Amino acid sequence: MSFIASRNALRAQLKPSFARTFASTPSAFAPTLKERLTELIPKEIENVKAVRAAHGNKSFGEVTVDQAYGGMRGIKGLIWEGSVLDADEGIRFRGLTIPEVQQKLPTAPGGTEPLPEGLFWLLVTGEVPTEEQVKGLSQEWAARAELPKFVEELIDRCPNTLHPMTQFSIAVNALNHDSAFAKAYSNGVHKREYWKTTFDDSMDLIAKLPNIAGRIFRNVYGDGKLPAIDQSLDYSANLSNLLGFGENKEFVDLMRLYITIHSDHEGGNVSAHTGHLVGSALSDPFLSFAASLNGLAGPLHGLANQEVLRWVQKMQAAIGKEPTDEQVAEYVWSTLKSGQVVPGYGHAVLRKTDPRYTAQREFALKHLPNDPGFKLVGQIYKIVPNILLEAGKAKNPWPNVDAHSGVLLTYYGLHQQDFYTVLFGVSRAFGVVSQLIWDRALGMPLERPKSYSTEAIKKMFEGK
Repeated sequence: MSFIASRNALRAQLKPSFARTFASTPSAFAPTLKERLTELIPKEIENVKAVRAAHGNKSFGEVTVDQAYGGMRGIKGLIWEGSVLDADEGIRFRGLTIPEVQQKLPTAPGGTEPLPEGLFWLLVTGEVPTEEQVKGLSQEWAARAELPKFVEELIDRCPNTLHPMTQFSIAVNALNHDSAFAKAYSNGVHKREYWKTTFDDSMDLIAKLPNIAGRIFRNVYGDGKLPAIDQSLDYSANLSNLLGFGENKEFVDLMRLYITIHSDHEGGNVSAHTGHLVGSALSDPFLSFAASLNGLAGPLHGLANQEVLRWVQKMQAAIGKEPTDEQVAEYVWSTLKSGQVVPGYGHAVLRKTDPRYTAQREFALKHLPNDPGFKLVGQIYKIVPNILLEAGKAKNPWPNVDAHSGVLLTYYGLHQQDFYTVLFGVSRAFGVVSQLIWDRALGMPLERPKSYSTEAIKKMFEGK
């Protein structure tokens, strides 16, 4: 029996008392995410047509030669529905700031941080979900969580010396074996229907990531034995159980916050853009997201939080766990004078303290205010921006998300730094696949920008 059929059968059997649990919702059973998308897509297609008709021949702005050589920084050339990053204001998920997301999205009983299920609903629909809708997503992902046997065996055959992120990418690629989109495309489905199987693959992908991540973690760092997915728990609680931290309620709440704030950061970052680019070739969500993971694995992207933690730990080893401000400043200057950067500071777009950093700092102030690692991160936050401004090393001297996350994970006992990028990958799936669904719904074309050689650039401006 399919999940939808099972759900409908369950609906018929539920007692009135269960329905009263969600009495605040408009109806006893609100539409599922896929049902809501079916309602929204025709309206959004018309909206996009209207925008293109009204503004299609207008320019975003000029592109300079320096931008072409400088990694396309600042070039406006992508459509990304889930989030927009403002240089001064920070990230907004469908128009909501991180504090607004924390305030408006449903939380788990006894928890204080937003459930990632709610964030995914928001990214996909632009709407704040009800508690019932979030609970339905939790149940659907738990029902879809089982891995194909051959994928389990594939992970188990990986040597524990193979980087966890490489194992993660291998496993996600292998899920392509059962892709509903690939099968439908092969059978000649109409392009208007592409989004439906893209949605199904995306739901399967997100649902299976905790089992993949947990299996890798237990194989590399433990005895290889995993608990089963608990159908009554939310996504982050199941992920925490699989990692062996489910008994710590603060850690579970941290995972809810971590996944939420790492989920999406508009479309131009390497992992998001890669998923969009590969998906534009009509590669299924598994292949598209595996490509995203390979980009996220780079030291200039997802590995940055490891570099921050290692730098902080080296500082502690050199000057002690309770250094003076002068000692910290001297260590920062020594880092800069040795030709290195201060990791975790600066951002390609942001020109203020990253709101994701602030959210983690507030979590730490609530739960671990006296931790030496957190205190040192706070000291660094107070000292580094002024030094970077004095040294002229950064347009943005403020901390980004990576400046804080490693210290929080370490505090709760997750000190296996090579695994941190896997957690980032689990989170980033939410943003990548929500956009893939809309790419297929809106019929977005194959991405193919124009490129020039250096010689062509020289000829273009000769005599001008």
